[in-house]
Amino acid sequence: MRKSLLTAFLLALMTPAATLAADPPSVLVTIKPLHGLVAAVMKGVAEPGLIVSGTASPHGYALKPSDARALQGAALVIWVGKDFETWAEKPLAHAKATLAMQDIPGLTLLPTREGGAWEPHDHGDHHEHGHDHEHEEIDGHLWLDPDNAARLVDAVAARLTALDPDHAQQYRANAAKTRDNLAALDAELKVKLAPLAGRSYVVFHDAHQYFEARYGLTPAGAITVDPERPPGAKRMAALRDRLKASQATCVFREPRFTGPIVEALAAAAGSRIGQLDPEGALVEPGPDAYFTLMRGLATSLGDCLSGR
Repeated sequence: MRKSLLTAFLLALMTPAATLAADPPSVLVTIKPLHGLVAAVMKGVAEPGLIVSGTASPHGYALKPSDARALQGAALVIWVGKDFETWAEKPLAHAKATLAMQDIPGLTLLPTREGGAWEPHDHGDHHEHGHDHEHEEIDGHLWLDPDNAARLVDAVAARLTALDPDHAQQYRANAAKTRDNLAALDAELKVKLAPLAGRSYVVFHDAHQYFEARYGLTPAGAITVDPERPPGAKRMAALRDRLKASQATCVFREPRFTGPIVEALAAAAGSRIGQLDPEGALVEPGPDAYFTLMRGLATSLGDCLSGR
């Protein structure tokens, strides 16, 4: 008996490493909202890496040498796509494998609304993410529609299952649970935001179109086309007129952009000031990040537009 146990033990030690479960693939995600969804699919298996962390802005992000090395080394890089992260397009040309959210079939895709108050502007101008007019076709904030988020979850699970069949069951189970959570979140937000229909407001930059379309909200415009560049006096005057004409209740700033522009505009129009965080600057990364972000938007909108 002892001899047979010893033999079994020795055979186990001699088992080739290839027969053991492989390590999970290294996965890298560009921005927090997508990272949260990917982390939910990978929960219990591994944690994906994140490029744009902390309160860094995904608009015109400056790729560090360590980021470039991580992009080259990752088995899979997940990003929104060329219409959002223009800074990632060239480095990703040499990545091992990529998944661009904007290329997933069946997504709701909305055209970019141009100009600080949705009016079109000259073709020579640049848009929020650095593209010329003729190349900017869709609004890149795709994640703010939970149905789009669910399609990303499915696509991520499929790619990870192909890359890492040893953990396929876990990926599929996590994806199913995340889809259920997204459906519950969507139903919750529809109820919470329904009373806000018809209440006008202005945002700092046009990052919320998918959220607004999903839940029937009525924005009056945005302060700036490019969040990295302040609006001129002409646009500020036009926005003051728009605020007064639409009786906009609130002007929303963003965590990264809290200068005097919002305060001056709100004071001139007699509007309240709120804060929206569509890209998760203040959200902790992890599998709950997406849900925290979406509920935060709904709460901020409700608090300001209802006068709380």
